[in-house]
Amino acid sequence: MRYVLACLVYLMVSTLCLGQVLINELDCDTPGIDNMEFIELLTETPNYPLDGYVVVLFNGSTNGNNSSYFTIDLDGYTSDVNGLLLIGSNTVSPTPQVLIPENTIQNGADAVAVYQADADDFPEGTVANIDDLVDVLIYGTADADDADMIAIFSAHPNFTSIQQFDEGSGNNTQSIQRNNDGSYTAKLPTPGGLNDGGGVQLNGIEISMVQDQYDEGESFDIVFTLEENVNENTSFEIDLAEGTFTSEDYNGNTSLSILAGENSVSTTINLIDDSLDEGDEAAIIRIIDLPADWLALNNNVAVRIIDNDFMVAPFGTPKNPSYGMVQSTQPSGYYSSLDGKSEAALEQAIQDIIADPLVVRAQTYQEVIEIISEADQNPSNSNQVWLVYSEEGRAKLDFQTTSDSNGKWNREHTFPRSRAGYQSIEGDEENNGIDIFWETSADSLRHGNSDAHAIRAADGSENSARGNQHYGEYIGPEGTEGSFRGDVARSVLYLAIRYKGLQIVDGFPDNDGELGDLETILSWHRNDPPDDFEMNRNNVVYTWQKNRNPFIDFPDLVEFIWGDKQGDTWSQPVSTEEKSKLDIQVYPNPSQGTIHLKGIKDGASIDIYSIHGEPIKSYTDMHKSKLDVQLETGVYVLHIRSRDDLHIKKIMVRYP
Repeated sequence: MRYVLACLVYLMVSTLCLGQVLINELDCDTPGIDNMEFIELLTETPNYPLDGYVVVLFNGSTNGNNSSYFTIDLDGYTSDVNGLLLIGSNTVSPTPQVLIPENTIQNGADAVAVYQADADDFPEGTVANIDDLVDVLIYGTADADDADMIAIFSAHPNFTSIQQFDEGSGNNTQSIQRNNDGSYTAKLPTPGGLNDGGGVQLNGIEISMVQDQYDEGESFDIVFTLEENVNENTSFEIDLAEGTFTSEDYNGNTSLSILAGENSVSTTINLIDDSLDEGDEAAIIRIIDLPADWLALNNNVAVRIIDNDFMVAPFGTPKNPSYGMVQSTQPSGYYSSLDGKSEAALEQAIQDIIADPLVVRAQTYQEVIEIISEADQNPSNSNQVWLVYSEEGRAKLDFQTTSDSNGKWNREHTFPRSRAGYQSIEGDEENNGIDIFWETSADSLRHGNSDAHAIRAADGSENSARGNQHYGEYIGPEGTEGSFRGDVARSVLYLAIRYKGLQIVDGFPDNDGELGDLETILSWHRNDPPDDFEMNRNNVVYTWQKNRNPFIDFPDLVEFIWGDKQGDTWSQPVSTEEKSKLDIQVYPNPSQGTIHLKGIKDGASIDIYSIHGEPIKSYTDMHKSKLDVQLETGVYVLHIRSRDDLHIKKIMVRYP
């Protein structure tokens, strides 16, 4: 595609009524996932430095109160040879000089304004005003006029006749473009080009590769292709470094030249196969200091680099669980205050531990990404997180940052925010690290928004499919093995004790603070006991929040509060030291229908469950060490209670 820019910019001085900078074009709504939106500015003078200017976006909705929601500082930026400056995400073509996240620009009725001011003058929530105003565009997408916004800006002597301009209905293919006489028209977008189609021609360059993913140790070619041949040798530099991917991770020629009479050049990049477990990384290919007569049709092109040095944990995934390999890191005496208590007193004693304002810490919603990247790490591949519900690994690199959830993972609240009543709070988007935190208590329900004990890594699309359904209404995606069910059950039961105002109840309620279905959740808890993955998760979250999920450490506590032991007095099971002395072994494994048990004491009981958690058989008051189970071929979980201690073993039954 040929991109044509304005050579007649000097003839437009009469329309530049307020200094150097005008809003030339706005595309606030684009088809699909709405990621191609942009703002284009026009300066009276080409190559004009924009130091001292800011672009401010104002929210004209009822809840927005005509206040700012995003500010773009233009210090350090310069318009191009034709006086144009493009602002948008990296998905816009040509690539904007000023990059902002996708889906930043709201659809309307809203306003975008240019000020001669500093970004600090417009903290989020600043009400629209006319001080130091240079230009403004009030716009909508088939919305009613924002009379309040119009009134604010019409108080400026140069905007007394201001009106709201319509881009079109939702998902439209148009943009709002300034005409040479200062009026506006909605038509097909022309980012990076003069709206009337005239102007100086720039030579567009495109970056391409055969594929967008390579393994460490591989090599790949990057091809740079111009629309037109160059008249003289033209050199440029490229860079690939981004985040943890540095110049030490690759080699190859990054100083390139396109020869006179040609329009293309390529370079070979060699990826270094080191022995470091850095995780999958994204190299970002970018052209540095683009020649003045070139136009970047794309830039900042991402290439995924697959790290082959990932680690495998000694314990299994929730679909292939292991038990007893990961021990609780609870401090000595952590739960000692529960002994001898029952009913409401027991609940209060648990809450006093897990919501102790002198000990427990609350982290931000942004920091939860870092927490669950470790807590939900896939035991089979340390470069991935394990996704609740969909029961699979997903690269940590694929965290969802835009509205497009396809192939991405995000944060799933097991107790939905809309039912719990907690929402994002000020500071939630900051990541200050583990040592900076909020003080919190049982009354701090707002902190439930970022409580990692009840937030899981989830497939973005499946998270949306779950929505705010109760458990029982939602049972997981089609084909699920249900490996998540006990995990999410214990997480929401934890919340019901941790925060005042939350309850787990029967049925599917519509009341604030209530989540169902209790019967389903108890069944899921009983049939899918805590495994090593969940215990490891509990340990990781404890390092950040300084509290634990007691129903992972002691699953039987659930029965004393909601189950068949309500009213009974809690007594903490045998200590870790005593437990280690009681070594119960089950053999042979695989078995042909008969198993031997070593280490059980008189009066032991055994419950056998399918791998999906369905109860199969029960044996009580066991005194023998040999058991003829005669089960069908498959994998089973044994719950063995001996001397008031629960031991969980997994066996495989297989016949010749």
